[in-house]
Amino acid sequence: MHKNAQHSAQHIPTQPWLHDREVIVSAPAQLWSNGDGLIDGEGVSGFYVGDTRMISAVSVVVNGVEPQMVRHSVQQSNSSSNVYLARNITGSTVDPMFRIDECREIGDGLLTLEYRLRNGLHRSTHLVFELHICIDNTDMQSIKGGVDRMSETSQALHIAVGDSACDVNSDAGALRISASPDAEVRGEGLECSFIWDIDIPPSSQTTLQCSAHARSPRRVVVPARGKASWHDALISTRDSRLDAWVSRSLQDLEALRMSIPDLPDDEFLAAGAPWFFTLFGRDSLWAARFMLPITNIPALGTLRTLAHFQAEASDSSTNAEPGKIPHELRAQAMEYAGAFAGHHLDLPPLYYGTVDATALWVILFAELVDSHIAKSEVEALVPHMERALEWIRDFGDADGDGFLEYVDTSGHGLANQGWKDSGDSVRWRDGSIAKGPIALCEVQGYAYQAAMDGARMLDAFGRKGGDQWRSWASKLKERFNAQFWISDESGRYPAIALDGDKRPVDSLTSNIGHLLGTGIIDGDGVDAIASRLMSPELNSGYGIRTLSSHSGGYWPLSYHCGSVWAHDTAIAMLGLYQEGRAKQARIIGEELIKAAEQFDYQMPELYSGDAAPNLVPYPAACHPQAWSAASSIAVYKVFQDNQS
Repeated sequence: MHKNAQHSAQHIPTQPWLHDREVIVSAPAQLWSNGDGLIDGEGVSGFYVGDTRMISAVSVVVNGVEPQMVRHSVQQSNSSSNVYLARNITGSTVDPMFRIDECREIGDGLLTLEYRLRNGLHRSTHLVFELHICIDNTDMQSIKGGVDRMSETSQALHIAVGDSACDVNSDAGALRISASPDAEVRGEGLECSFIWDIDIPPSSQTTLQCSAHARSPRRVVVPARGKASWHDALISTRDSRLDAWVSRSLQDLEALRMSIPDLPDDEFLAAGAPWFFTLFGRDSLWAARFMLPITNIPALGTLRTLAHFQAEASDSSTNAEPGKIPHELRAQAMEYAGAFAGHHLDLPPLYYGTVDATALWVILFAELVDSHIAKSEVEALVPHMERALEWIRDFGDADGDGFLEYVDTSGHGLANQGWKDSGDSVRWRDGSIAKGPIALCEVQGYAYQAAMDGARMLDAFGRKGGDQWRSWASKLKERFNAQFWISDESGRYPAIALDGDKRPVDSLTSNIGHLLGTGIIDGDGVDAIASRLMSPELNSGYGIRTLSSHSGGYWPLSYHCGSVWAHDTAIAMLGLYQEGRAKQARIIGEELIKAAEQFDYQMPELYSGDAAPNLVPYPAACHPQAWSAASSIAVYKVFQDNQS
């Protein structure tokens, strides 16, 4: 009975875990392998371009036996190197005498595999070297949901094996795999093989190469042009750990640079690998904001790209409304599957289900202008800012109560449309789920800051309306401080939200950290928020928990109800710093550095909210993640300003 139960469990779709997987990225391509470097087709393993896995597995065979990989290392964000030893080729001693050095590199839809075969024997060695590649055509959401669709996706593949290459065509695009020099090409089912029959002289070596080039007819995002503006930056601090984190982050951020075909010179940062390798309004805006201390190029490109997609009319199927900034961009509709099928999500290619991206767009615009960029560079964006402000006033407040709230009007979109967009993220203190429409606390802060910053920008560009927006913001601030503050045995704090009945949802969350620096907090509210952020119920020692450990819905490995997100913690840190709490900000920055150190300085999307020193990976966390990587620059800013 136990065996039957175990067998049945194997057929239940589960989300692939990523914490022990390695990835190299070069937007819009990514290559995932096991932690030991093998690409075996299990879980997330494989080569992706856009939202499609093109290759699921790669393996090598030497004289009929798979060599043993003894070393795997990521060299750069877009390349890795491996060392195999062929134990079936021996000499007079037990020393391993035949070695294969493999180099993997990805670029714009391109995967290159290079094999340097090294013969350490004092005699010529004959060998048959085989490279086996498994063709795939699985969409990203099926892989994320743990659904095996190869039987049906293979039906859509047309594979042609020629004398020098293997050509694959499907509705996802074309893939050409070729090798040199002089490989025999074979194909069987979904496997394409390249075989070399060669002799390697004594104490000599030879190099073989294979490349897979994917071309997609549905490319909505493309690589950004040229080098990153920070490519040659040398950022040095007094902390070697922070230096290492910043260095790794800048490499990853360069690999995440994207643009759209209509605006090839305007770059933005893709949200993260593997699932969010595209334009995300909120994520790209926050990442660009974090980057402002060292470069304003992503900020300008992000603003221009999102303005390009700013909604002009209402459409309930996409959640679009005039002036609204989009949530995400895909090549095709995205239907959640497998482990996520119960979410009943079917998102259109251009989706506007976000309540905060529009205000964040206005804030970043103002901060970009404040960075002393030439007005001529940004003046064309002023009308977009005006329309964004109008959305905040006319559409963001859907029911006319004076607060911004959200509700899914499509019936198949995101139930929660703030940054905590999972279905269980807005809870009462007893753990029960709050019912919408939901008015999040931080969104009111963003709206207030956007109105005040927008008023300044209208003044700066000689436009009318600044005083009206200052008046609107003042009334929002008054309403917020009257209705969002609640108390418990430890004192006052802002509720995470107002629910559909306008009741303050009483859980204590990290959302309150986003209010700092926006200007919406009255009187001694800053001290009350700072005290809560530093308290053991929110502060894990590695950052700020998304939900208080005293709340009924708390679990340290919950996606939005107890875990720690680096960007979320960095926002709170910056808010404390902007409110004059530099000492507390530096403590939180130090906690983020300690966390980054545990992840070899590639900060993941999120991690466990367990109290230090028991940091546990969140096993499905994406990496690299744009706003997690860019959080290192936020920490750098706080530390550098403290030293100056």
